[in-house]
Parts: sequence; structure tokens; C-alpha cells
Amino acid sequence: MDAKNAFLLSAVDFGGTHALVVFLTGLVLLLGIVSMTMWLLQRHPVELAEGRHSVHVFLARLVMGFVVIVACAAVFAGLADEIDIEEDLAYLDNRFSQAVINNAPAGAVTLFACITHLGDPGVLTAIGLLVAITLFLRRQVWLAWGWVLAVAGNGLLNPSLKAVFTRIRPLDLQGLPLTDGWSFPSGHASGAVVTYGMLGYVLIRNLPHAWHLPVVLLAAALAFSIGWSRIFLQYHYGSDVLAGFASGSAWLAVCISTMEALRWQHVWYPQSSHP
Repeated sequence: MDAKNAFLLSAVDFGGTHALVVFLTGLVLLLGIVSMTMWLLQRHPVELAEGRHSVHVFLARLVMGFVVIVACAAVFAGLADEIDIEEDLAYLDNRFSQAVINNAPAGAVTLFACITHLGDPGVLTAIGLLVAITLFLRRQVWLAWGWVLAVAGNGLLNPSLKAVFTRIRPLDLQGLPLTDGWSFPSGHASGAVVTYGMLGYVLIRNLPHAWHLPVVLLAAALAFSIGWSRIFLQYHYGSDVLAGFASGSAWLAVCISTMEALRWQHVWYPQSSHP
């Protein structure tokens, strides 16, 4: 075994053995990145005083959205190319999963068993219907249709990707599948990213400025935690969850970028109806 492979295996073993620490560290880093991004966006708003708009800032945001889409698509493609049972990633996934199972604290597993239900299809569907009905009743038609297309679109995209890759889920200690359906990419991870991320966008369009950062931080923390819950509960491999994050983030970026472009052009609602 060469030095590179030895280091990789050591990193996988360490990450699986200390999965809770890795999760908390990743969560802190994610919230830090989100906070910095929100600070930059709020420091350079598209809408300026007296109804003036900054075209340069708007274009920069569209470019940023495009970069997110391309980066996430590249991550997904890279993972999809390596999930075959004969590839190294499959072995590393199994090794990491076993290390998590053997070392995860019982209390953490119990907590994640509760958190994971926030990403269940039934829960996300209920949220989708409730938010859509609320937006239509508030006559925010443009936002309602954007919400419906984002959530429903991911609901079609993820099963389609699963059907393409047909990866078998992790096995329990007795060698039996833990749940039905294909494993790659994680539907809970992608669904949580799109639903809670889009919910954050909807709330930003309706709440005072002071609420924007807390809303986005909560949405990011929920999506990240739901994705990780699938690893702790052995419903998915680590690469399944990462791919779910990537596909969900790409679709979310497409939806929000489109909504912002239409908002900028005032296609769906007049200037006076800005939330």
C-alpha cells in the first residue's frame, strides 16, 4: 500500500470513528460560510435607495449562482463515476459506514433518528402544500409558483437519478437492506436542501431584514443535519449524502437564480408589490 492510499484509509477510519466530531465541525464551518456569504450579499444589495438598482451586483449574483450550479454538478458527476462496486469509493464508503456504526454514541444515534424524519417525503410534501397554499392565499403568485416548481421538480429529479444509478443501500450487520429503494443520491439530503433552502428564500422575501440571517442559518443547519442523519442511521453511504447535497444545491441554485432574474425583470409582479 502506497503512502497516498494509507493516508486516505487513515482519514476515512478517523472520520468514521469520530463521525460526531466531524459532523459538528462541518456544521460550524458551513454556518460560518453561510454567515460570510449573507454578509457579502447584504453589504452589496441589488436594490439601492430611492428605487435605484445595481446591475453589476445583480450580474455578480447570477455569476455566483452559475458557479454554484457548475461546482455542484461537477461534484455529483465525480461521485457518480466512482460508485461502481469495483471502484475504490465503494470500498471507502463501506469502511467509513462500518466505522460510524461501531463508534457512534447511542445518544447521537437516537437524536439523529428524530432529526431524519424532518426529511421524510411525507413531511416535505406537507410543508410544500402548506407553504404553497399560504403563498397563493397571500396573492404572492410569482413566489408560490416558484416554490411549487422547486419542490416538485426535486421530487421528480431525485427518483429519476436513483433509477439511473440503481445503487443498493448499505446493509445492516445481518446483511439485510435497512430500507427500500435505491441509495444514490440520498433523497432526504437533496429534499432537505431544496425544501428548507427554498423555504429560507421565501421567508427572506417576506420577513424584515433582521430575520434573514437566522432563517438562512436554520435552513442550512436543518438540511446538513438531515443529510448526516442518514449516515448515522446507516440508510445511506457518505457518497450518497454528498451527492444528494450536490444535486439538491444545484437545483436550488437554478430555482433561486431564475426567481431572482424574473424578479429583477418584474415579469411576474410590479415594482410596488415587492415583499
